[in-house]
Amino acid sequence: MNKKLYLLDAMALIYRAYYALIRNPILSSKGKNTNAQFGFTNTLFDLINKEKPTHIAVCFDTHAPTERHTDFANYKANRQEVPEDLLASLDDIKRIIRGFNIPVIEHDGYEADDVIGTLAWQAAAAGFEVYMVTPDKDYGQLLTHEGVYIYKPGYMGSPAEKLDAKKITEKWGIENVTQVIDMLGLMGDAVDNIPGIAGIGEKTASKLLKEYGTLENILENAATIKGALGEKIRNGREQAILSKKLATIITHVPTQFHEEHFQLKEWNTQELTEIFAE
Repeated sequence: MNKKLYLLDAMALIYRAYYALIRNPILSSKGKNTNAQFGFTNTLFDLINKEKPTHIAVCFDTHAPTERHTDFANYKANRQEVPEDLLASLDDIKRIIRGFNIPVIEHDGYEADDVIGTLAWQAAAAGFEVYMVTPDKDYGQLLTHEGVYIYKPGYMGSPAEKLDAKKITEKWGIENVTQVIDMLGLMGDAVDNIPGIAGIGEKTASKLLKEYGTLENILENAATIKGALGEKIRNGREQAILSKKLATIITHVPTQFHEEHFQLKEWNTQELTEIFAE
């Protein structure tokens, strides 16, 4: 039997769960919104029952600033304030995860995707098949290691997707997954407020990378690129370099994959019964 590790990007999944039910919120008898708790638990049940992981962990962001915030004060600054009832769900969700006897992993100074990237590569090197459970597109850059995949849970009736390096390159119109960060450096990412080069979108970014290979090579040849496009690239040089750095997932977080710690265990049914009753 293959050893399969599933690493869940907690906040991305929690946001999706909360907003999927925003028009018809699920309220407890005390009027508490439980959209996020319900949706996240469903995702966990689906994964465990359908995908049969042998190992699993859930990774969270922390409130501590990261290197990205130091480099760019406006990193993620465009995000709306988190709704109070979503924030209030986090303690419940961590209790639910621990009730399933699943480890919660978080590290100050790093985002969940950095933690997941680090653990995914360590586990792949140890012979695991690794699925990063997330809807976020920037994880594609991590599929350079054999045995590492993205698992995108189903949403609003759509089926779950398993993405490998080939699917990522086809989706982005690039030659290899290392160019995902070059794409984001060029076109930016509105979700994380990564600026990119003003006026360059996905199609233009893909076309430039087909011709020049890397962001650095595009910038090096900016003087020879004619017309308005060349001008945009020359004017956006600093933003592009910064954007590529912001989009690069860190894979040297001080965390360690321990096989026995991540192994799927018996659930703590008493703990789960209490929280589900609440």
